[in-house]
Formats: sequence, C-alpha cells, structure tokens
Amino acid sequence: MAAAAFAQAPAQPPAPGAGRGGRGGGGFGSAYPQHAPSDPAMVERGKAIYGVNCAFCHGSDARGGEGGPNLIRSQVLLNDQNGEHLAPIVQKGLPDRGMPKFDFSLAQISDIAAFIHSFRVGGYDLSRMAPPSIVVGDAKAGEADFQSRCASCHSAAGDLKGVGSRFADPKVLQQNWLVPGSGRAGRGGPGGASAANVPPATVTVTLAGGKKMEGRLLRIDDFLVTLAGADGFEHTFRRDGALRVEEHDPLEPHKKLLPTYSDKEIHDVTAYLVTLK
Repeated sequence: MAAAAFAQAPAQPPAPGAGRGGRGGGGFGSAYPQHAPSDPAMVERGKAIYGVNCAFCHGSDARGGEGGPNLIRSQVLLNDQNGEHLAPIVQKGLPDRGMPKFDFSLAQISDIAAFIHSFRVGGYDLSRMAPPSIVVGDAKAGEADFQSRCASCHSAAGDLKGVGSRFADPKVLQQNWLVPGSGRAGRGGPGGASAANVPPATVTVTLAGGKKMEGRLLRIDDFLVTLAGADGFEHTFRRDGALRVEEHDPLEPHKKLLPTYSDKEIHDVTAYLVTLK
C-alpha cells in the first residue's frame, strides 16, 4: 500500500511528564500514543492479509519498505482505532502516488489495522522484526510460479537476464518485480539498482463532440482527470456523462496479479529471480 498519504508525520506533542514512566520505563517511545491490545484472532487475520498485499511496500513490520513509508508513526494510523481512517485510503487507493486500490471489506481493513496497531510505537528500531534476508523461499517452486504467471510477458533469458545481479538487495528486487518501477532503487545506497524503466500511464479523453485529447496521466478520480498533453500543458476535464475516459496503464497486469499471490509464492519467485545472475 505505498502512498504519500501515509508519509511519516510527527505525533501530537506528549503531555507534560510523558516519557517519565509507563511501559518500557519511559524514554522517547513513550512520547507516542499507544493502542490498546487487539483481539489476537484479528491480529493474525490482519497479518496474513498485510503480508501478501502490503509488506512488500511498507515492510514486514509496517515501518517502511522500498516503496512505501512507515505506517506505525504516520498520523493516519496514530489517529486510527479500528481501521476507520485507513479504510478510505485502502479502498480508493492513491493512483497518482503509486498506490492501487484494494477490494477489502471493512472487516478485513479492521483486521489489518489491528495488526499494524499491535506494534509498539516509538523509535525506528524499537520493535523491528525484519529478518536478515528475505530470500527464504523455494527457488524451484518460484521458477514454476514464474513460468505459469509471468513467462507470457517476461523471459529469464531476455528482459530479466542478470536481474539477480542488477538488484544486489533482494528487497529492492522483490519490490520491483511485484510493481515495477515503484521501488526506491537507484539512490546510490548499498545494493541500489536502477528502477525498472516503466512507461508512464497514459489516458485518452474523448469530448462530447468527438474530439480526443491524449497524454500522460497526472491525476484521476471520480470527478476530474488531468493529463499532460503533447503541447506541453496540463489539461483538466470534469468527468460528466458526456466525457469518455480510457486509461492505459502498462502496469495493469501486475496490479491485477497482486491480490492473487500468496506470501509463499512471493518469497518463492523472489528466491528464483535472485538466481538469475
């Protein structure tokens, strides 16, 4: 669920005396409001949903991944209790910021929120649980998954040749095969690599009189669509009954596959891609 709406924002200032006592003996972590323990069954259900759909962007411990920000200390989640603030973002998505919408019920989102709230809020390393390496899958099973799901568009001997060497950090590799180009690769840090060269999403707008405008999609919602035209200008149209909008998203096949992966399949395919040196 990578999106700037979750960007880290400071919590409200602690009340006088906060951090002097309480759980953990006080300290910096006590400056953050903590959530009451949730039903363990909800936490487990939320963990399963989160692991398949969210962890690759926001990290296995919700403290930020290669494509998404920290959820633990985001203002949205700090103010949320049972998923009520999380639901609008998850169900509508933020397509202009790289986050697709997810067709989750309110009950499922409450479970996800319960899992996120199960972490202690505090300094970055207070309760990290990220494993030393995410390469824990079965490479042979991953090759079989790749052949059944991916081989119609990608080839281990073609566009993905040497991909295991291009992405020294398996987390970046995993992020980029799940949603190409959405990772934070290429920043010069350890294990960095150039993000996938993914063409931008485009849109064709047909006006009431039949005239068409095409360009790079900048923003779209239920009311407006904005595109960058070939003339170098931005054009915004109100979405009414007379307007026809056709989106052309090169990542649509990847987005459709995202909800279908199990956690095991994600780890298996990653383990296979790592071997493509």
